[in-house]
Amino acid sequence: MSDWNQNIIDEFRANGGDVQTMGFGRGLVLLHHRGARTGTERVSPVAAIRADDDTWLVAASKGGAPTHPAWFHNLLAHPDVSIETPDDGTVDVHATQLLDGARDQAWERFKERSEGFRSYEQKTTRVIPVLELRRR
Repeated sequence: MSDWNQNIIDEFRANGGDVQTMGFGRGLVLLHHRGARTGTERVSPVAAIRADDDTWLVAASKGGAPTHPAWFHNLLAHPDVSIETPDDGTVDVHATQLLDGARDQAWERFKERSEGFRSYEQKTTRVIPVLELRRR
């Protein structure tokens, strides 16, 4: 998985945020985060929806796996992070987990975006978290 992620990161950076692999296009951000326990700096490509000029939504879907992705736990432990975006370059953001109706509304946006997100929900019994990344 780390090789696949690195290939996506390289393609993102080489093409100004346009990733043709798997049809991502300009729908990804590169999330810079620190390990919750280790403090190790990491970069993860994640699908993002631009909610407004200062806000991006990310879903901790992990392809419908039964567990949350590591980056989700890292953001809860260290919510002040940065993202590389196709349009704004590197942006410092604060991550907040959306709850209840706000989460449900944001998750609907992901399901409308792609069949993949709808299928992830059917593969798992967990509620897939959605986080808001707001410009600091």
